Amino acid sequence: MFSWDGFDYLEMYVGDARLAAYFYCTAFGFRLVAQAGPETGMQDRRSLLLAQGKTRLLLTSALTPDDAVAEYVKLHGDGLKDIALRTSDAVGAFREAVARGARPVMEPVILEGANGRLIRATVGGMGDVVHSFVQRELPEEDFMPGLYQRVETSPSPVADAFVRVDHLAICLEAGTLNQTIGFYERVFGLHTSHNEDVATERSGMNSKAVQDRSGNICFVMMEPRNRDDSGQISEFLALHRGPGVQHVAFLTEDMAAAIRRLRAQQVEFLETPDAYYDVLEQRVGKLDEDTSVLRSLHILADRDRWGYLLQTFTRPNVSRKTLFFELIQRKQARGFGGANIRALYEAVEREQARS
Repeated sequence: MFSWDGFDYLEMYVGDARLAAYFYCTAFGFRLVAQAGPETGMQDRRSLLLAQGKTRLLLTSALTPDDAVAEYVKLHGDGLKDIALRTSDAVGAFREAVARGARPVMEPVILEGANGRLIRATVGGMGDVVHSFVQRELPEEDFMPGLYQRVETSPSPVADAFVRVDHLAICLEAGTLNQTIGFYERVFGLHTSHNEDVATERSGMNSKAVQDRSGNICFVMMEPRNRDDSGQISEFLALHRGPGVQHVAFLTEDMAAAIRRLRAQQVEFLETPDAYYDVLEQRVGKLDEDTSVLRSLHILADRDRWGYLLQTFTRPNVSRKTLFFELIQRKQARGFGGANIRALYEAVEREQARS
């Protein structure tokens, strides 16, 4: 039986780790906390670890043209490569996942440090994405002892915008959703918690969410309704050249404050039609927030049987427009804004039409 304790880190392969780090620190409020490269014994790559709240974002770029990172970026552009899962038994998780059909990528390794040790192993996931299993028996500040050096930096003015990763949204090829969901259920011990089908004038999608028992590990997976679809998922698959992570959702405790802070750092968000807010209270009931504030900040709202949530989405963060962020605030809600999926879908299609 698998026992997960949330996402340990997200690793992005990027063209230039230093430029990417400057962007994510300046715009989104991350701070640099550790680094690796030739000076630490990592000869062919440079990796910079950013942190905010409980989120770790690892940015890695190649220093040689034949490195696997360079090959990934050439094919996919900047994108999420490793979605690391924290566990109390990395060796056991690796063996169990491989026994259930996962492709082994890296056998368990032990990194010893002055303050404890870390055990890490890696298996293949969907597309070119991998999942590392991380067992930490050392302080949070010691990322990977012997490989990364700590970096002392000042906090960002928007350092409190995010609490942790809420979920990741993944785009899949048409006809592969059920197979991929089955793989994640079987190999990682997740279960399907939600499903949603959406159709618009231009396109449509099928989606399902898989989670662990605690809800701290969650993937929302989406596929076009057919191979001739011309919508946002098909566009992602064409630009990304295959399946991958379309967006990362960050949990926030104060949506309005987070948006204002990020806007002040020049982060741009998708817009929502005014008509959406004309019937918002009729659709979701009374909210604690003033509708005029939600309208001015383009915040979406949805309600399920447990409570309600607020959410909004940034414009794409990378050159190929294959990655963006979601901000989500949960007021007891456990869903993912099912009624807003159509609104998001149409908002992204408006963005496509603009560009």
